[in-house]
Amino acid sequence: MSQPESAIADAQAGGPSNGTPATPQEPLAKLAERYGLRRAIARPRLPVYLRQLWERRHFVMTYATSRNVSKYSNSALGQLWQVLTPLLNAAIYWLMFGVILGARGKMEPNVYIAFLVTGVFVFTYTQRSVTSGAKSISGNLSLIRALHFPRAALPLAYTIQEFQQVLISMGVLLLLVLVTGQPITWMWLLIPVALLLQTMFNIGASMVLARIGSTSRDLNQLLPFITRTWLYASGVFFSIQDRVGEQQWIADLMYFNPAASYIELMRDLLIQFHPTRPLVWFTCVFWAVFALIGGFWYFWRAEEKYGRG
Repeated sequence: MSQPESAIADAQAGGPSNGTPATPQEPLAKLAERYGLRRAIARPRLPVYLRQLWERRHFVMTYATSRNVSKYSNSALGQLWQVLTPLLNAAIYWLMFGVILGARGKMEPNVYIAFLVTGVFVFTYTQRSVTSGAKSISGNLSLIRALHFPRAALPLAYTIQEFQQVLISMGVLLLLVLVTGQPITWMWLLIPVALLLQTMFNIGASMVLARIGSTSRDLNQLLPFITRTWLYASGVFFSIQDRVGEQQWIADLMYFNPAASYIELMRDLLIQFHPTRPLVWFTCVFWAVFALIGGFWYFWRAEEKYGRG
């Protein structure tokens, strides 16, 4: 008889088979400890968890790719909606804020188009990542309850799915920037670095929202209002520096917003006459490292709770 079976038989018989007396109504935790049993869904140590996640990297990539392919499978234009959605948003913002409300300020029309499209594409990447990450656990309960795997694979796969989409969008963005008259410069070589920093932040943020969304069912209803407010505060369709004037401390405070910092960083790289701010680089690196490490740790702490209840 195996050790777990022996433990069950002993418990049913009122005591262990080796003659050791059993305490009446002994707590199950002490009984399991005495026989060397452990919880099947116990949270593994962080190094073990990281190794398990790495071993399932092929599952993460396949899951992300399959979701990406099937997302627009029922529409006539298919994957083109990955690019059309941010382009249509940019057109609406250009009409409302650039033409009607005059948000472009002193910028030339061509420069403002590059300025606006860059902001929309970069913000959309983060917005989609955190929105899909918030539903990555609550929307896959059947998968979580049926299979044993590191739950961090789900928000990670959702972010990779958005990363695959943004690679296509970046090609369109670069083409649009060139059409507006912006030249190709050596700064464009740093675009992959900017995307990497933003992706690190997106992974951490999606893991934080994945844990919150696993228990708070109202998060998905509130998230559109939160992201819309975030959009308006991130300088997507207006220049933060022009709006605050000489109040530089207000501008620095607004640039500490991670979405605003990644937008400004990409504008620094793509638009020739856009002023480069060293503080933006520092902010982007800070949020990338802080969000990735802190978000992963925060998600891992609740590993054994996902799919329960």
